[in-house]
Amino acid sequence: MSRVYVSIGSNIDRAAHIRAGVAALRERFRALRLSTVYETKAVGFAGDDFYNLVVCFDTERDVRRVASDLREIELAAGRERGTGRFAARTLDLDLLLYDDLVLDEEGIRLPRDEILEYAFVLGPLAEIAAEASHPVLGTTFGALWEGFRRTEDSLVPVPFRW
Repeated sequence: MSRVYVSIGSNIDRAAHIRAGVAALRERFRALRLSTVYETKAVGFAGDDFYNLVVCFDTERDVRRVASDLREIELAAGRERGTGRFAARTLDLDLLLYDDLVLDEEGIRLPRDEILEYAFVLGPLAEIAAEASHPVLGTTFGALWEGFRRTEDSLVPVPFRW
């Protein structure tokens, strides 16, 4: 079994797409551990605020199959590719970690760079995996989060109703 962490985000009909994305992940991977849902400002473009969270699950599927499953779920939610890195999203599912795998090939880069770049990724990841270590740095996600520069409004918890 491999432990997988996925970042989920949406800023188009946010609550509905987050619910649908989590339901689709549950259908494929069964038991999920979820962080709090957070509201965050759009990064890199002027747009509506996002809902973001991180989920964890265990799977016997290989990393390429997991990545493919995530793309299929995004497409089913109406995700349009080719709109640029910073754009509105119905549903964004980013594979953050697959066990301690370090990989950079065929559109899969692990661990995902955004873990160290954005509060909306590192914060929820540290919430559910504080004692796990970054596969390259060897530092726990809890320690990385403690040292992360953030503003007071970088992560606003949402009383999300599932």
